[in-house]
Order: sequence, then C-alpha cells, then structure tokens
Amino acid sequence: VELGPLRQLMEFPQDDLELLQQEKECTTLEPPLPEEEDSLDPRVRDALAVYTDDWLVIHRKYQRYSTTYTPHNSERQRERQRGLVKQTFELDEAAASERQEDQDEAKRRSVSLDETPRGSWASSIFDLKNSSPDALLPSVLERTAAEDMDRLNTEARLQGRHSDLLGLYPPPDEDEAVERCSPPEVPKDHCGQRIMVKCLSLKFEIDIEPIFGSLALYDIREKKKISENFYFDLNSDQMKGMLKPHTPHVAISTLARSAIFSVTYPSPDIFLVIKLEKVLQQGDIGECCEPYMVMKESDSSKHKEKLEKLRLQAEQACSRLGRFRMPFAWTAIHLVNIVSGAGNLDRSDPDSDSERKGLGTWNERKKKGFERMSVGDDMCNFATFRPATLTVTNFFKQEGDRLSDEDLYKFLADMRRPSSVLRRLRPVTAQLKIDISPAPDSPHYCLSPELLHVKPYPDLRVRPTKEVQEFPARHVYTPHTMYRNLLYVYPQSLNFSSRQGSVRNIAVKVQFMAGEDPSQALPVIFGKSSCAEFINEAYTPVIYHNKSPDFYEEMKMKIPANLTDNHHLLFTFYHISCQPKQNTPLETPVGYTWIPLMQHGRLRTGSFSLPVSVEKPPPSYSVLTPDVQLPGMKWVDNHKGVFNVEVTSTSSVHTQDPHLDKFFTLVYVLEEYSFPFRLKDVIITEANMEVELKGSMAALKGAQLDTCVRFLHQLLNKLIQLIVYPPVIAGQIVNLGRAAFEAMALLVNQIHKNLEGNQDQHGRNSLLASYIHYVFRLPTAEPALPTTGAHAYELPMQYATLSRATGRPSSLHL
Repeated sequence: VELGPLRQLMEFPQDDLELLQQEKECTTLEPPLPEEEDSLDPRVRDALAVYTDDWLVIHRKYQRYSTTYTPHNSERQRERQRGLVKQTFELDEAAASERQEDQDEAKRRSVSLDETPRGSWASSIFDLKNSSPDALLPSVLERTAAEDMDRLNTEARLQGRHSDLLGLYPPPDEDEAVERCSPPEVPKDHCGQRIMVKCLSLKFEIDIEPIFGSLALYDIREKKKISENFYFDLNSDQMKGMLKPHTPHVAISTLARSAIFSVTYPSPDIFLVIKLEKVLQQGDIGECCEPYMVMKESDSSKHKEKLEKLRLQAEQACSRLGRFRMPFAWTAIHLVNIVSGAGNLDRSDPDSDSERKGLGTWNERKKKGFERMSVGDDMCNFATFRPATLTVTNFFKQEGDRLSDEDLYKFLADMRRPSSVLRRLRPVTAQLKIDISPAPDSPHYCLSPELLHVKPYPDLRVRPTKEVQEFPARHVYTPHTMYRNLLYVYPQSLNFSSRQGSVRNIAVKVQFMAGEDPSQALPVIFGKSSCAEFINEAYTPVIYHNKSPDFYEEMKMKIPANLTDNHHLLFTFYHISCQPKQNTPLETPVGYTWIPLMQHGRLRTGSFSLPVSVEKPPPSYSVLTPDVQLPGMKWVDNHKGVFNVEVTSTSSVHTQDPHLDKFFTLVYVLEEYSFPFRLKDVIITEANMEVELKGSMAALKGAQLDTCVRFLHQLLNKLIQLIVYPPVIAGQIVNLGRAAFEAMALLVNQIHKNLEGNQDQHGRNSLLASYIHYVFRLPTAEPALPTTGAHAYELPMQYATLSRATGRPSSLHL
C-alpha cells in the first residue's frame, strides 16, 4: 500500500501496548499458603509461583475504540445518539413527497405553482420565474488562499458537530458481525451449585448421653460419595460436660452447625446421609439402641430407676472411654424432593416431615462451566428452590456387619422403592430439625475446607459455617488457581479372624508421621466436632466383639509442603477393654502397618490391601512398604493383606497421574540438578536424562485430560520454558524444543477436540484464552516483575538455563 498522509490510521499507535499486573483476588482473609516456609518441596514451590503471582495482562489503550471488545449494538447506538439534533435533507423530503404523490396524484396536479413548497428540482417542477431567489453569498467570486479556505472549512465542520458521528451508522446484525471477542474470564477455581444445610436441634425420647452427627452427600447412580463429611454437635452443655476431661480445648471452628455443600452435577439420585455416633460402651449396637426404641419421654416416671442406671453407665463410659466412638443410627434425605418442591418426603423419606417457609426463592446465580447433564437432571436445580425446614423423626439402627459404603448404596436404593425393607424395621425415635436452602452468594462467617476465613468475616468470635469440599461425580475441566493440599484416609475393613488372643473390640489409630519416632506424629488431622482444630491421631469407631469389622470413617489431613520419603501413614490396631478389669490396660496394641506417602517422586494414593505386623516395625521401616518380607517379623495370617484402606487426595500440587508426575519429577530433577535420581527401576543420570525427558513428554498423551486441565497452567509453563531455554546438561545444550512443542500441540488439540463447549464462535477455547491473557509469562532468568501497583514495565530479553552453569557458551547463537 502506498504511504499517504493518512497512513497513521492504518498503523497501531506506538503507545498502544503496555504490560500491567492485575492483583489476584483472594477470597479469604488469610492467603491460602502452606505453614512451612523453608525447604519447600519443588512441586509446592512451583505451584505457589503460579497460584500467588498476580495476573500479567497486556493492556491496549485504544481497545475501547474497537468493535471487537465494544460491540456496536442497538443499545449502545441509542446511548451515542442521545442529544443528537435530527437532521433533515432535501432528498428525505423528496422521498416523502413521492410517496404522497402516489396517494393523491390528482390533488397534487391541481396545486398552483405559488403554493408549491420549495424542494428538490428532481421531485417537483417549478416555475423559476415565480420562485424567490436565494440569499446572495458574499465574496463568492473573491480569490481566497487555499490554506485559508481549508481553515474556514475545518472551522465550519466543527460547528455544532456531534461528539460521535459514527453513532448515526446503524448497528450490524449479530449474524453479520465481523468479530465478537470478549475478554476471557479471569481464571478461578471450580464451584458447583451450592446448598446450605443448618442443623437446628436433635432430641431423643430419653436424654442420657452425648450423641454426635455427621452429614455427607452420596450419588447412588455413580455409587460415589460426592462430599467430605461435615461433623456437628447439638448436645446440651450438660452432655458436653461429660466429655470435658477428653476435650480440654475446644476450637470455635469445630462448633459449626451449618454447612455449604457444592454440587457440580445435580441428579435425582443424590441423598443427604446423616450418621449418628455415641461414646463406646459395653454391648453391641442393638443393645445400646434398645432403650431409645422402647422408652418414651412420657414414661419417664415408670422407668425412673432404669433411666438413672443408664445415665450412670453413660457417665462411666464417657469418663473411661470418652475418646472412642461406636456406630449408633443413620438416615437419609432424598434431595430431589426438596428442590422439586415436594411438600412431604414421601417414598424416599418416609420418616420426615417438611415445613415450607414462605421466604421466596433465591435468584439463580450465573454458574458457568457445568458439563452436559443427562435427561432428567435438568429438573434438579440446586441453585433455586424454596427453603425448607425438615423434622426427621425416625432413624435406622446401624448394623454391625453392614457398615460399608456398598451396603449403604443398597439401603439408599431400597429407600426409593414403595415396599422398602427399611420401613418394616423398628426405628430409633428422634427429632432432628434441619434447614435446607440455596446458599447465598457471599455468606458471612464462613470457613473454607482448609478452615481459612472466607470474606466477609466481620467477627472471628461468631460460630462459623463450613464450606464442605466436593468430590465431583464426574470429571471437571477447570484449572487450579489456589493452593490446596488435602489427604483423605478411609479405613474400610479388617480381618483378624486368624489372629490369636483376645482381639475383638478393635480400634484403628491413624497417624501422619514425619519420621519413625513416636514424637514425630504431626498435628495435621482435622478435628471433628467440639474438639481441637487439629490433632495428631484419630481413631475409627469400635464394633463391639467383632474380629473382622467394616469401617466407614473419613480422616481428613493437611499434606505438609515439605513431603519427603520418610513421611508415612502409621496404622496401629488396638483391642479396647470396654469393661474395667484389674491389671488390664484400656487399650492393647495388637498390630501395625503403614503406607509410605512419597515414592519415586509421587504421592501414593489409591486402594491398599496391607499385611499387618504383630510386632512394632523395625528401624528404617518407613521407606519400605509392608509388602516387603522383613526378616524376624511376625505377620497376621502369614503376611496376607488383611487390612483394606483407601487414600485419596484433593490437591493442586500433586497430580496423581503417573505420566504427569514423571514429567514434572524429571523437570524438577533437572532444575535442582540432583543427579543421580532413582525413578522406580531407572537411575536418572546426566547420560540418560535427555532420553527419559523426551520419553516423558511423548507419554503425556496418555495422561487423563481432566488432570491435564487441572494442572494446565503449570504444564504449559514448563513446556514453554523447555522450548525457549533449552537446558544444559553436562556442559552440552540439549535441544528439547521439538519434543516440548509436539507435546504442547497435542495437549492443545485434545482440549479443542474434547471441550467443544468451552469454545466461542471463532473456535477459541476459553481455558487457553484465559491462560494467554492472564497467566502466561515469557520465561526469564531474572523475573523483574514489580511487587506492587499496576504499572507498565519491560521484560528483560535474556536467556536462562536449567543447569548449574552460570552462562551459555558464546558459540550459541539464539
């Protein structure tokens, strides 16, 4: 194009682009950071760099003049035309005159020339002789300099000129728009539809001992628990006082009575399961439940002596066995009956009454990112329904041999049938009053799953509401944007049928150990209700006189930021003596087993079937698995797996995918230059590092897509770093650019092909657009990012290395 005087209109202004830092919003009063500050694990350090850095945004000063980001729509046009004087032109009058001629041609012909209004010569025939002349134009024949004429014309054009002349142009149709490219959404952690459950009161026919409750959501179609447990304590101060010696300090975070559950995939198959426990005492579950089934409050005078005896037994049990629990009763609420507006919890919840409140409905909040729901699921909207107060009147007695999740799914499926077997069972009579409603957008006095104070939190002394961590029923494709590092331990079953000796009332003590000394048990286990916020040991409920018990316990823990090969879970099995006997201890250890948490750079999660040792483990046991036949050790049932446990993690640090773990581990080994490094059966050295790293990048195609998306920001950062700055190994430059580029191209292709719902009309994926717009940084050796403020700066254009070398060879031309 030939350059002309208006060439500046075709070029970008030189001052259009500037690089700004946009402060990342923190939803909690305390930043979500690990407590450890020194010797952080490389994974944690790398994750914190992504989650704590402010957004880096390319800002265009003149972007507001573009229709790309400010669409020229009808509403905006009306705003721009406000105050604009309506213009009338001769051609407009001519068009109106022609339409009038078609309607009344005869009349127009009879009109005299004197009455004909002055208009365009093309629309009327005038007698020029009878027309009045126009006003004379002074100096029209005088010679004027061209410069003066241009100046006068410019001044005349500016007189009465509207501020937005282009506002006169009609807006284009949406279908004919040249481009629609709104700024990508700021990345944020996933959140489903939220419901709030408030536990108001719990009353029994007889009041003799403290009872403790827990709530959790289950999806019976997916056969999955979709939330962590929420523990509540509705006991009176008198009942709580019976356990005072065992709970000297009670944290306010454990006094919560309301919880907010998140549901990503609403379904008519979701149940709110309520479980009750009591303090361990002598007798099986049936014997302990019998008084609650047969005694009535109205008959208290008739059973006065028996009630006093029961209270005395409860006081003795609380004093001696207050640390231990036993299963008591359970019930469930079918949530679809609440959200669909059913007045009574009929078939699915025959034991509940519903009292509807006239509180209106919550406005549906704009929640994006949900995947497609199956037919019928769209009727289950947990974001908008009438709040309900429920009074659950009947509970089912726990069965000592049917406590597993598989048994629970069968019970829940049976509850939906008209001829439910549970209906024919004698219930435990109680009154649990709870309130279920859509959660407000910004609830006050709320704690995150890590017990951080969520904004707004005006007063730290107020009883809190807890956000309950969700375990989505299906995959969620949203990148992590905040630090979260939680571990969940689920003891499932134990088989001590072949164990010799008095081993019947079995409790499993779980500890998170930093080493092998008993003093190295870490206080990272979350407390339940009316107890300390964090504890260093937790026990499973005890099934009376059962050598092969099933468990339903959930133990939630914080994963330390400096995880090493010595960190492990230690399980100690105890026989609990329910009846005091002379020279008989309260708890007798009867077995030990453990799970090393870090092996070959990976966090170990999944289902385990572990052998149990009769004796204490020998020194240096923590770096080995109990599957190793250690010399001189005695094992239960000839070293067979007799203890089943499941370990899961909700972490924005540990990927729990073998392909991603291997890639990140090799990159960290290269960054730390920690050769040699053992990775399973391979010793990583400088000689084979290039082959192993290229192989790990090629293997990324086998990683789960949802895991790749969750760690998308870290993964793209590392691949781009390997492309821009090839590492130096043993003094030689290793070109990994092609392998890294192919891995990145494959990842982008998978995201585009499998996540079509996240693309705009131009085929741009919102996850990738958000990464480019907010997260991407050109890798630099010396990050010169400003610490505060939002001002422009220039990135240093220099090269870095991932080795110990301080500089690159001068022969390298990059």
